[in-house]
Amino acid sequence: MNLNQFNRILRQVFLLPVIALLLAAVALYLQIQGANSTVRLIQQSDAHISQVSRINTLILNEESALRGYENTSDARFLQPYLDASPRLQAEFDKMKNMPGLDDIEKRYIDDLVNKHQLWVDAFALPVIATIQAGGQVRDVDLNLRGKSMMDDIRKDLSDTTHNAEQRRAARIHLWQYQVRHMEWLLLVLALCVGIFIGLFTRNRLHAVSDAYKTSLDVLGRRAEEIFQSEQQLRTTLASIGDGVITCDTEGRVQMMNPVAVELTGWTQAEALGKPLETIFHIISETTRTPMENPVSKVKRLNRIIALGNHTILVRKDKTELHIADSGAPIRDRTDGIAGVVMVFRDITLERKTQDALLANEKLAVAGRLAATIAHEIHNPLDSVSNLLYLMRNGVTEEESVQFMDMAEQELARVTQISRAMLGLYRESKAPVLVDLKDMLQEILLLMERRLTDERVNIHADLPSGIAVDAFPAELRQVFTNLIANAAEAAGPGGNVRVNLRPQPALSIDGHKQEAGATVMITDNGMGIPDEVRPHLFQPFFTTKGERGTGLGLWVSRGIVTKHGGTIELASNTDEATHGTSVSVFLATKPTINAGGD
Repeated sequence: MNLNQFNRILRQVFLLPVIALLLAAVALYLQIQGANSTVRLIQQSDAHISQVSRINTLILNEESALRGYENTSDARFLQPYLDASPRLQAEFDKMKNMPGLDDIEKRYIDDLVNKHQLWVDAFALPVIATIQAGGQVRDVDLNLRGKSMMDDIRKDLSDTTHNAEQRRAARIHLWQYQVRHMEWLLLVLALCVGIFIGLFTRNRLHAVSDAYKTSLDVLGRRAEEIFQSEQQLRTTLASIGDGVITCDTEGRVQMMNPVAVELTGWTQAEALGKPLETIFHIISETTRTPMENPVSKVKRLNRIIALGNHTILVRKDKTELHIADSGAPIRDRTDGIAGVVMVFRDITLERKTQDALLANEKLAVAGRLAATIAHEIHNPLDSVSNLLYLMRNGVTEEESVQFMDMAEQELARVTQISRAMLGLYRESKAPVLVDLKDMLQEILLLMERRLTDERVNIHADLPSGIAVDAFPAELRQVFTNLIANAAEAAGPGGNVRVNLRPQPALSIDGHKQEAGATVMITDNGMGIPDEVRPHLFQPFFTTKGERGTGLGLWVSRGIVTKHGGTIELASNTDEATHGTSVSVFLATKPTINAGGD
């Protein structure tokens, strides 16, 4: 059962009983209205009887006053008659206008009014006039006629009263029937509504109960699945080889896996609730200054971050580890940040291995040049020895001066080659301003004999005045590798071009590129096959067999990247346009990562 179904059941449980009660209330209201109508009819009957009683009283007052006046001839006895006469007319009119009278009752009232008026005109007024005139009203016939008319009036009043009382009794009986009927109806309605509400509510509650049991079963299964999933995640987290630390949005540690415990030196219990910078104390390898809190950086950038490649983790016991790390936000359902997870690993051994590989490649470069350099030095030294021999065996002064100049030239060449060799392997502790033309000329000088022996033609276009901040020994290693690779690719009779060009600052696809210089080394060899190109910058990949280490291009790219530059390779294997071109861009004022990659 979903939420909409549950809400519909709640509405049914609330609305249907209310509707049933409203219907019962309407039926009861109609019954009460009928009873109230009957009560109003009873009240009308009571009012009719009361009106007849008042008229009867006034007529009796008239008759009594007339009898007293007739017996005493005293006008004071006549006063009640005089008071009752005008009131009677008003009471008759009031009785005619009473509600609930039918036509027969109205005719009875008209007949009663006429009889009373006849009694007044035919008996009362003549008697009063006779007495006022001093006559006698002892006439028996006159009095009997007056009595007969009054008896007739009394009979009509009695009949009217009796009829009204009968109607009143009938209406009271109807009201009592309606009350009993209403009581039974109320009882039946209450019973029916109660049974309906009970059965309906029971049915709906059974549905809710069944849904609740189903939900409990589903929740139980889900809880078990979540528990199993959590256990699996915990096992997975404990099994992975990287350290993992999770934090809340305030940067307090919530959980650490065993690898994180081992790398940081803090136990889970010790680290729980502590700030991340206390447990995960990281500093820069080059500046030794604390690095930005990863939690703050993730919250600021609101995305996955990779921290600096040259990060040192200071463990609890103050020992240091080189680490590679990254941070990522933990999202809630609204895509907000609910926390941060840190993933890091120890790369100390990896760094040592890279340093050893770099040193090995430097030695390999030096070894490849050793024979060439020895040959280069041997030839000038042979020439000096020959010149000294000639000078000892008697020469003219003019020839001696000439031989001395030639010997100095040969020794200057040896000195130049020696300095270039030392520059190739000498490390500097900080970047310096490097004239790229001088550097490339020194490299070409060192490789001149080798290139001549291999019959490779070198074409150099090296304008003056182009310099960059760099580590010169490392750049010499890069360009020595690239020129040697180009010469081997070109082969005997091939051509290698070394071009140097200034590069102005520009913007490409929204990314700004600093001003600098581009060195382009191009050969007209057979080109590099498509299937080989993706592997060229991978360590230990070589196409030279036993003659290559597979580290040259990998190390070169690392050095160029360290200098904030780029290295790109393009190759063509077409028969007419075959060849390979390597482009190295170096910024004039780069932000150099002195630790290397």
